[in-house]
Amino acid sequence: MSLTLVQWLRTSRLPPLEARVLLSHVLQASPAWVVAHDETVLDEAMKHRLDALAERRRRGEPVAYLVGEKEFWGMVFKVTPEVLIPRPDTETLIETALRYIPKGQEMRVLDLGTGSGAIAIAIACERPQVRLWAADVSSAALRVAEENATRLLQQDAARITWCRSDWFAAIPLPRGESERFSVIVSNPPYIAAADAHLDEGDVRFEPRGALVGGASGWEALQTIVQQAPAYLRTGGVLLMEHGYDQGEVTRTLLRNAGLTQCETVRDLAGVPRVTSGVYAP
Repeated sequence: MSLTLVQWLRTSRLPPLEARVLLSHVLQASPAWVVAHDETVLDEAMKHRLDALAERRRRGEPVAYLVGEKEFWGMVFKVTPEVLIPRPDTETLIETALRYIPKGQEMRVLDLGTGSGAIAIAIACERPQVRLWAADVSSAALRVAEENATRLLQQDAARITWCRSDWFAAIPLPRGESERFSVIVSNPPYIAAADAHLDEGDVRFEPRGALVGGASGWEALQTIVQQAPAYLRTGGVLLMEHGYDQGEVTRTLLRNAGLTQCETVRDLAGVPRVTSGVYAP
């Protein structure tokens, strides 16, 4: 049975926005085109492909994984099940980090747990003078990140050095102040291992190692804070994204590690989302 786009949308049993994203993906057309040409008849091959994607979505698979991409910071990033899906919450981390990276000033910046490379690439776009290092323990994630950088930054992709590392494990210790980082950013796993939300929604399909921060949820945060001072220059800043209820514990971790001027920034929803501290030995 032949169906028009609008008929398929109505029978897909998906929210209209999600159904249009799948239509745009399969038809290789813009969302505006899909809306303007909703009487276009689907051929059998397209309908079969759309039905298969819709069924996977109804089972809970994230739309971003189905179409292989996600918009973030005004750019379209490739995403696979090996990386977390970039979320608007993380834009707060980038916005806060940029406050400490003046335009036109050369700096060394480190992104720990880079995943799709979204944070490092966004900073590279906003601050063309900055040299960045981006680390992840997953080789598969680093391949995705490098591909995103090559496509989105083109010749500027060379400003990012990629490193397979379990947090700081493979990052060479600085031999002098010039090799230290002015800014370290991270969106580490910060969900507790027993958190029921891990069995709900999109996160069921995302890499567990990029979500779970240990039994309490803040073990990864603690590891980063404890090791960061050895890599930060005097006056350098460590910024980390965390859960809605982890601002206080993150500030305590920073203070215990000797960092000062510790503060927590709320995201657009008013949720405590990013905490920073300054290294001032």
